[in-house]
Amino acid sequence: MVRNRRIVSPGRLLGLALVLGLAAAGAAAPEIVRVEDWGGSAAGATGIPKGWEGQTWGSPAYDMTVEQEDSRRVLRLRSRGDSSTITKEVSIDVKATPILEWRWKVVTLPQGADARSKATDDQAIQLYVTFPRFPSQLRSRIIGYIWDTTAPQGSIVESQKTGLVTYVVVRSGAQGLGEWHAETRDVYEDYKRIYGEEPGELKGISIAIDSDDTRSSAESYIGAIVFRRR
Repeated sequence: MVRNRRIVSPGRLLGLALVLGLAAAGAAAPEIVRVEDWGGSAAGATGIPKGWEGQTWGSPAYDMTVEQEDSRRVLRLRSRGDSSTITKEVSIDVKATPILEWRWKVVTLPQGADARSKATDDQAIQLYVTFPRFPSQLRSRIIGYIWDTTAPQGSIVESQKTGLVTYVVVRSGAQGLGEWHAETRDVYEDYKRIYGEEPGELKGISIAIDSDDTRSSAESYIGAIVFRRR
């Protein structure tokens, strides 16, 4: 006995292919890429948080604590004349998800700090995005979003310590100290404006606090970090 076979028209096949193609594209470019919400570490955990790595230079104190704040966890950072940086490997296409969002709060600014001078290049909080290029120690592109003590808000400042880093001064000075602030940056557009070229893949996120140049103290908090579509 021969069963009747259902014949699918070419138009229907084309429509199905388009639907599957759109679904695949959506899966490849999620609406939100969550970098960190500190939920992987227990409240009260100290030192380098789970999933992050410490720096390979200097003598960092890593005075960091995961704290519970209402229903969310945040990372508290403190510095007393030292510099501490933690890094997390990521893989983010900033053309697909260019919008970086995070929350931070600064309690204490390093006294006399100013990103425009090598001798005073300290900040209470720094959020870096890294675009590696070979050889990485000579050609990588790093943007640092900072809350500076002195450099004017909105400034684009080339680091006087390394040619790899360019600062974007998101906030400056004492206004808003002790308060949480939600920040949004279009990393794709920032990169093109700073470097005049299309960005490659973003491969690293770093968080830092330092007060070693000014030999002072600093304290800050940072909450969830995500990338999303426009």
